[in-house]
Formats: sequence, structure tokens, C-alpha cells
Amino acid sequence: MPIYVYRCDCGERFERLVGIGAPAPDCPACGGAPKKIPAGPSLLGQAGAGLAKEQMPQTWRGTYNGDREYVTKLRHQWDQRQRLEAKHPELAGDQRPIIAHEGRFHGAPLRAGDPVPGPGQAHGHGHGHTPDKPSDGGAGGVSAKPPS
Repeated sequence: MPIYVYRCDCGERFERLVGIGAPAPDCPACGGAPKKIPAGPSLLGQAGAGLAKEQMPQTWRGTYNGDREYVTKLRHQWDQRQRLEAKHPELAGDQRPIIAHEGRFHGAPLRAGDPVPGPGQAHGHGHGHTPDKPSDGGAGGVSAKPPS
């Protein structure tokens, strides 16, 4: 039996579990004849977007050492996610290829189309790292001679 939502002319709103062909129950406040109103949406069985690429397991241990059932489940979830992203590209996020992700780009990968930072910009401090001309065969501007 479904749950129906009723509203009476007196302003009372109530829900009742009633058979499909059964007449509407009397209003509990005034005893009048209520009218059936549309119920709110059900929260059961909501569709989710699934795991994004960044949320999928990235290691062997993340797949429970390659558990066949778990990997199959992930593959099905990923296929569903790909179909959803094809319909709604805004869910896919930034799809530009990553050009650099190591070294100074570890925290903020460089993607195709991003401006390449200058020599001193990526380190977070205000100077570049161009070495001075070596003096007396030393490296980086440091003299090999002891001070006199």
C-alpha cells in the first residue's frame, strides 16, 4: 500500500497509508474530506555521479591486491562515469593533458595551455637561480681560495 499525502480545506496536511482503490480518509482535525496532493520526491535510490578519476584507486593495494570482483566493480563504475561525463562534460573537470608534474610542479601540475612560470616564480621566493660566473675555477661564484 502506498503512502498518500492529503490536505484539507481547514489547512491540515497529513499522510496516510491507504490502498490504491480505497477512498480518502477523513481529516483528523475537522473530519472533512481532504484532497490528495503530490508527495515530495523519494530520497531512496538516488543516482550518484560515481567516482571521479582522481578518486579511483591508484595502487595495487588500493584494489585490494587486484581482487577480481573489486576490479570488475570498479570497471563497471568507471564505464558508467564515462557515459555520464559524455552527456555532462562539466562533471569531467579539467581534461587538458598534464605536461609536467614533478619537481617544482609537484603541488600544482602544469597543464597544456597554462602559462609557464618564469625562473623565479615557481619557488615561492623572489629570486632566480642563475649561477654567478665562477671565479678561480670554483662553482657558483664561490672562491676556492681561503680568505686572506
